[in-house]
Amino acid sequence: MIDTGLSGKVALITGANHGIGAATASALAAEGVAVLLTYKRLEPLNEPAYPDTYDRARAGTADEVVRRIREAGGTAEAFEADLADAEAPKRLFDLAEETFGPVEILVNNASGWLSDTFTPTERDGFGRPLRLVDAETHDRQFAVDARAAALLIAEFARRHLARGASWGRIIGLTSGGRDGFPTEVSYGAAKAAQENYTMSAAHELGRYGITANMVYPPVTDTGWINDEVARAVAESAVLKEIAQPEDVAEVITFLASHQGRRVTGQTIRMY
Repeated sequence: MIDTGLSGKVALITGANHGIGAATASALAAEGVAVLLTYKRLEPLNEPAYPDTYDRARAGTADEVVRRIREAGGTAEAFEADLADAEAPKRLFDLAEETFGPVEILVNNASGWLSDTFTPTERDGFGRPLRLVDAETHDRQFAVDARAAALLIAEFARRHLARGASWGRIIGLTSGGRDGFPTEVSYGAAKAAQENYTMSAAHELGRYGITANMVYPPVTDTGWINDEVARAVAESAVLKEIAQPEDVAEVITFLASHQGRRVTGQTIRMY
């Protein structure tokens, strides 16, 4: 068995009440990491293009995830927080330190996701509703995916340096990039900003023992997959199949592990 070197570490994982965040919390806890799961309950979309199970997952707490982790012998706590609040990062780190000790692994998974566009199109190719880009779509997306991620990284780095630590991991999740993201333009732009922040962290914080990377998952079944999406993946020449959250959690766990110690400043594209 490979020793990941993670036993006894402390992780803060955002957006962890379902999907990739929840799977990552479980995967890290299985390696002996004490995990603080943060989440925000969201209003149901009430949209036929999304399965009802997706609404239920988004609207739920992380209590069930914590229960499963504890039943498996792991250590976990959950706390609801709105990352659009600029004071939330400091409160989350305070809570993690009071509960488990200093945070050594930061997973920026939460998203303020929505679909917006520069065109008058009302639905995307998968039947999901679209709205025009405006100040609200921009601010909601950037508040969580860009600003909150940057503030969490800054708080992580400040505390790491203050205590003279020499080991740390920053891992973000992205689906955006410099090539744009049609019909999810603010989401793609905010994720691209987060990627840039994370790459800067890799350059600036490497001397202090911190690696910083992004993971770009494939189409992953976090509850939102409908028949049209499944059909598009099946017909794709590039995508092999719809991934499960646990597939992505494995890559995140690797990047956090001793085996991933030489990997930094990278965006890991999964297929």
